[in-house]
Amino acid sequence: MCGIAGFVDGLRETPKHELEAIITSMTNRIIHRGPDSSGSWTDPEIGVALGHRRLSIIDLSQDGHQPMISQSNRYVIVFNGEIYNYRSLRARLTVENREAEAHLRGHSDTEVMLACIEQWGMERSLEQFVGMFSFAIYDKRERKLYLARDRLGEKPLYYGRAGDVFLFGSELKALRAHPEFRNPIDRNALTLYLRHNYIPAPYSIFSSIHKLQPGCLLVLDITTLEYRVAPYWSVQQAAIAGKTNEFAGGETEAVDHLNELLLDTIRHQMVADVPLGAFLSGGIDSTTVVALMQSISERPVKTFTIGFHEQAYNEAMHAKTVASYLGTDHTELYVTSDQAMNIIPILPSLYDEPFSDSSQIPTFLVAQLARQHVTVSLSGDGGDELFGGYNRYFSTQQLWGKLNRFPKIGRESFSNIIRSVPAETWNRRFGWFSRKGHVGDRLHLLAEFLGETNAQSFYRNKVSHWKAPQSIVKGAVEPNTIFHSEIPNSITNYEEQMMYLDTVSYLPDDILVKVDRAGMGVSLESRIPLLDHRIVEFSWKLPLSMKIKNDTGKWLLRQILYRYVPKEIMDRPKQGFGVPIDYWLRGPLREWAEHLLDARKMEEQGYLYPAPIRQKWEEHVSGKRNWHYYLWDILMFQAWIDHNAS
Repeated sequence: MCGIAGFVDGLRETPKHELEAIITSMTNRIIHRGPDSSGSWTDPEIGVALGHRRLSIIDLSQDGHQPMISQSNRYVIVFNGEIYNYRSLRARLTVENREAEAHLRGHSDTEVMLACIEQWGMERSLEQFVGMFSFAIYDKRERKLYLARDRLGEKPLYYGRAGDVFLFGSELKALRAHPEFRNPIDRNALTLYLRHNYIPAPYSIFSSIHKLQPGCLLVLDITTLEYRVAPYWSVQQAAIAGKTNEFAGGETEAVDHLNELLLDTIRHQMVADVPLGAFLSGGIDSTTVVALMQSISERPVKTFTIGFHEQAYNEAMHAKTVASYLGTDHTELYVTSDQAMNIIPILPSLYDEPFSDSSQIPTFLVAQLARQHVTVSLSGDGGDELFGGYNRYFSTQQLWGKLNRFPKIGRESFSNIIRSVPAETWNRRFGWFSRKGHVGDRLHLLAEFLGETNAQSFYRNKVSHWKAPQSIVKGAVEPNTIFHSEIPNSITNYEEQMMYLDTVSYLPDDILVKVDRAGMGVSLESRIPLLDHRIVEFSWKLPLSMKIKNDTGKWLLRQILYRYVPKEIMDRPKQGFGVPIDYWLRGPLREWAEHLLDARKMEEQGYLYPAPIRQKWEEHVSGKRNWHYYLWDILMFQAWIDHNAS
C-alpha cells in the first residue's frame, strides 16, 4: 500500500529542480500512506513529474522502489495497491517470453505489472490484473499518461486541472500542495454530500477535480492535456453478463463454488512480507473471512475488535465468542466515549473532503488498534451489497410494494395535500394520535415517499439525508448521479436493483473511502476478499433466492459460514458499527457543535443557509427530534472548512 501523486505542466516552463521540489511537497502531504520511503521521477522537457510514498508489503528490498522504470525504458510507473495474482502472471510471462525472467530484478508486483504492460499492452494487462490498485504510467514513446483504478474502487485516485497543470494523486491533500491549485469549492458537489453523507464519483469537493471512477482507465495526451476516460470493467457489465448467463447449479453447488472462490481469494490475499491479521466484528462477513483464513493458516490468525461500554453499540462480546471458537489470536480494546470523541478533531484532515458516515470513528479506532500488531489487515466489507445484507432492502421493497398499488396521480395528489399544511400545524391538531406528538413530521415524511414516481427515485429518497439539499446550499444546483441513470433491464428484482445502486455508489464512495482513509491514516493496509471481481461477477449469476430467503439476507454466505462456525453462535440480529452521535450532540459535543453551527459564522462563510440548519439543531438539542444524521453532515463540512482555513 502506498500513496501516489504527479502532474503535467502544460506550459513546460518549470526547471527540473522546481519540478522535484513540487512533487516532493505533494508526496510529503501523504506520507502516512507510505512512511517507509519516497521517490520521484521528472522530465522538464515535457513537464512531467511522478511521485511515490512507499509502505513496504511485498519485496521489502530496494528492488521494489518506485517510481519504477520498465526494462525497455519506455514506461515509468507509480503504483498504489496490490496485484494478488502477480506470481501466476510472472509465470505466464516467462512461458511466453523466456527472456522476461532474466529482466526481472526482484519479486515485487510492480515489476510484474510493468512487464505485463510491455508484453501485452495496457488494456489486456488490466483485464488480467486481480487486485486493488490505482496507478499512473507514463509512456515515453507515445507521450501519454495513463491513470487506472481497480474494478470496485478499493484504492482512491483524484485528477483534474489547476490552470495549465494536470494533477493527480491518491488524496486531495497531495493535489492541493501544488502551487497552481486554487480551485474553489464545488457548491453543486456539496449538495450531493448533504444528500448522501459522501460525495459520489466522479465529483469531488473542488471544482475541476474529479475522482476516477472504479474500473476506469484515463489516457492523457501530454502535448494537449486532453484526456478520455473509459471503463475497462464495470458492475453494469458484470450484472448484465451474470443475468444473461445465470448459475445453472443447485444450492449445494453454489455454496461449494463460492467457498472455493473465497478460499482461493483469501489464500492470495494472505501473502505478505510483513505481519498480517483481520478485523473481526463477530458479524457474518468478517467472521466468514476470518474462519476461512484460520482454516488455511498454520498459526492462529491475529484478529482485532473494539468495544463500547454502551451495549447498543457493542459488538466485542460477539467477536470474542467467535475468536474463541476459531482459536484466533484475538485482541480487543474497550473504548470510552471520551476516547472516541478525541478522534473527531482529526477527521477533516484524515478524509480531506467532507465525509460524514459516523462509523468513521470506530473504523479508525480498530485500524489504530490493529496497526500496533500488524501492517496488513483483511476485512469483511462488501457482503451486504453483493449478497443482500442490508435491512433497508427488505423494508424499502415492502413499502414501495404497498404504495405502488395506488395510482401515481393519486399518490402525487395526496402528497401535495399533506405538504400544503405545515408539519407544526398537523402536530398541533392531531398530536394526540401519537405518543411523541410528531404526526406532522411523519406525514411529511410519508408525503416525500408518495411523491416519488419510480422505484429508483424512491430508493434514493430512502437513503438520503437532506432531501432537498440545493435549498440548503447557496447558489447550487444538485447534479444527476447513478440514481438518475437507467438500471440494466436484466436486473428485474427491486432488491437487486438496490444492491446494484449501492455497489456502484455507496460501496466505493462511502464504505471503501472510510476503510482506506482509516487504514492509511495509521499506515495500515486493508484488504477486502469479498470484493475480488470474480466473486462480484459470480454474485450476479446467482438467483435472488440464493441471496435472500425469508427476509434474511446473505443466505449463501451464511451457508458457507455454518461449515466453520455453529449456527447458534452466528444467528442474531444485524448490528451496525456506530457511535451514539445523537446523545453526544446533546451532551459532551454540544459546545463544539454550537460553535460550528453559529448562524453568523455560516452566513459569513457564504455556503449554507443557516435558518433550516438552526431549526434542526434546536429541535435536536431540545429532545423534540433526532436530527443527528443531518447535523453530522453539516458539522463535518463546517469542521472541514475550519481545518482548511487554518
